[in-house]
Amino acid sequence: MKIAFICTEMLPVPPILGGAIQIYIEGVLPILSKYHEITVFSVANDRLPSREQKENVTYIRVQRENADEYINNVKNEINDEFDLIHVFNRPRWISILNEVVPNTPLSLSLHNEMLLPKKIEPEMALECIDRVKFITTVSKFVADEVKSIYPTAESKLNPVYSAVDSNKIKPFWSEDVVQDRMNMRKQYGLEDSKVILYVGRLSKNKGPHVLFEAMKEVMNSYPNAVLMCVGSKWYGLNTPSNYTVLLQHMAKELKNPVIFTGFLTPDEIPKYYNMGDIFVCTSQWREPLARVHYEAMAAGLPIITTARGGNAEVIDQGVNGFAIEEYDNPKSFEQYIKYLLDNENMAINMGKKGREFALEKYNWEITANKLLKIFETI
Repeated sequence: MKIAFICTEMLPVPPILGGAIQIYIEGVLPILSKYHEITVFSVANDRLPSREQKENVTYIRVQRENADEYINNVKNEINDEFDLIHVFNRPRWISILNEVVPNTPLSLSLHNEMLLPKKIEPEMALECIDRVKFITTVSKFVADEVKSIYPTAESKLNPVYSAVDSNKIKPFWSEDVVQDRMNMRKQYGLEDSKVILYVGRLSKNKGPHVLFEAMKEVMNSYPNAVLMCVGSKWYGLNTPSNYTVLLQHMAKELKNPVIFTGFLTPDEIPKYYNMGDIFVCTSQWREPLARVHYEAMAAGLPIITTARGGNAEVIDQGVNGFAIEEYDNPKSFEQYIKYLLDNENMAINMGKKGREFALEKYNWEITANKLLKIFETI
């Protein structure tokens, strides 16, 4: 088949600036393109050509001043040559594309709760659900939320988890990673430290301020505990915001070092996972299922996360990590961090179990094959 992937309007493919959707697309393309011709539409970027062909994948990158201009520019490139048009996370675009290709099968990939009434008018949502052949979701949580609002969507919903390349992110005990871990720790003066790792955007809904509060007592009890924050306020940007300034002030009040790396590209991030001892995700919002969990598992790190949205779906409680119900309570994070610091062997075994999950359950082969089976229903 000839399949069009229509990415969101914020970040380009491949994910040179990051982005969970962009990483998802890049992860499945090598496998899907063995069986189908794929055209990926994404936003233009000065570092990438407007058109590019790589084996069985065509990239078309269009300009955007806003979301409307972007989808209109994509619409101008779309025709009835495609056997399927798969739209990522923008249900509003289904009706726009339907005007151009009324007889072409359309489908939707949901990475957030984009069918909530506050995101899209119920009438338009129902039209979208009726028009698409199927809907994939990145978690059962997202699928269940759609079903609870629009029961008629149930037969079209297919949870397909994201994944990780376990050859790019390896556990810190791997022979080809051990030296890198030592070098990176030496670079930051952390040779004898216990590194609590946060990876993600520095925004209030991601909740790093809760972790900073938790680290007060952790650092008072463990002189070698340090906090490393990988990320910035937005993809590709290191300009400060009121929130990042707040975090900087909170960091100065902590007893032990806090390291802010700023924005890192997906290619740079693995070596920072290799520095960690414990991974913490503090999502305060109904996170669909943050992909950092897959990355932390691949890196062999025990995970402490929040039971918000779909995050807990990849956590076997006490086996590869802990999902916290009191997601906004710093004391809960403090207790679990201390527990893992006090029980090093258990923390290592949990990390090993997470690595096993990444290899066996959350790899791109599995994700792509699930998509292939769904595509074959067209």
